[in-house]
Amino acid sequence: MPLAEYHRKRKFEETPEPAGTERAAPAATARFVVQMHDASHLHYDFRLEVDGVLVSWAVPKGPSMNPAEKRLAMMTEDHPLEYAGFEGVIPEGNYGAGTVMVWDNGTWEPEGSKTARQQLDDGELKFTLHGAKLRGSFVLVRTRWGAKAGKSWLLIKHRDPDADLGFDIDSLAWSVLSRRTMRQIAEG
Repeated sequence: MPLAEYHRKRKFEETPEPAGTERAAPAATARFVVQMHDASHLHYDFRLEVDGVLVSWAVPKGPSMNPAEKRLAMMTEDHPLEYAGFEGVIPEGNYGAGTVMVWDNGTWEPEGSKTARQQLDDGELKFTLHGAKLRGSFVLVRTRWGAKAGKSWLLIKHRDPDADLGFDIDSLAWSVLSRRTMRQIAEG
């Protein structure tokens, strides 16, 4: 069950996070979301809709539109599709406690002839994003090094017309859903 790990880590009677369920049928258009998450450390959660769940990676420095910046992306547990709209505060004492903001969202599609699942299994997923902040062609590549081999990936922007060599993630620290900052979300 793809969401078993997600459910195991959470106490839904204490957290506003959605419990959600897996969807059997794929959506006509696959969604993506990037959530800024101020938990034990500030990071970005990068999520792609695949086979009825949000396949997820924690990206410590956040995604970049600059092809020269390879970003570490640690694969985490799958999340329910309902999580794509989650913005708020996970209370202390709960897994991932801290403020969550929907930093970017939109749609995406895999590039090439293989499905997204086939590419993930192969360890290299090429895709195009259509978001408010992230656009164009990217790749996620599984690395073979590190203590968590298999969980460690790199998120890389391809050189295309959407590439931005001067990309500054800090200048985009607002929610695409509510236009609020992390501080405003934390304050309610």
